[in-house]
Amino acid sequence: MRPATIFAAAFALSLGLGPTLALADGGGGGGGGGTNADCPRGEVYDSRSHKCVRQQGSVLPDKVLSDYAYALAKAERYDEALTTLDLLRNPSTAEALNYRGYATRKLGRLDEGIGYYLKSVALAPRYAQVREYLGEAYVTKGDKAAAEAQLQAIQGICGTNCEQYKHLAEAIAAPSKM
Repeated sequence: MRPATIFAAAFALSLGLGPTLALADGGGGGGGGGTNADCPRGEVYDSRSHKCVRQQGSVLPDKVLSDYAYALAKAERYDEALTTLDLLRNPSTAEALNYRGYATRKLGRLDEGIGYYLKSVALAPRYAQVREYLGEAYVTKGDKAAAEAQLQAIQGICGTNCEQYKHLAEAIAAPSKM
């Protein structure tokens, strides 16, 4: 089969599957709703067939892969989250960099995680979730002033009643509970 034919077939398949592939709870991934990370390593949830399917980075949309990577990270499957993020066609979005920072930080590579967060902030300065996670990284590092600066940035984005503000404020007030 010619490369152009293979590409066309893969593209058509991605258009057909893209809207039907989602996470088990109906999507999300930016912290708004829970996601299902129960699929075995190397698989994602297909809401059309209601089962786990093999990851196919060339077929699955980046949004599906990044949402699933976030779900894996929240389920403490950090290495798998990073592997899933490696499949993205565009790994340099604010969301992808934030999720990579989160998984990296949780693996204990704090400074590397902060680097990803800072790249995400540069792309999307009003992205409250990355500000929350960056602030948590600063709390872990013992840099309360930098964490409080992120808290102030979040306040400017969504006020003091949003989830991100509350979480970071709690982390600053009680670092040992993180």
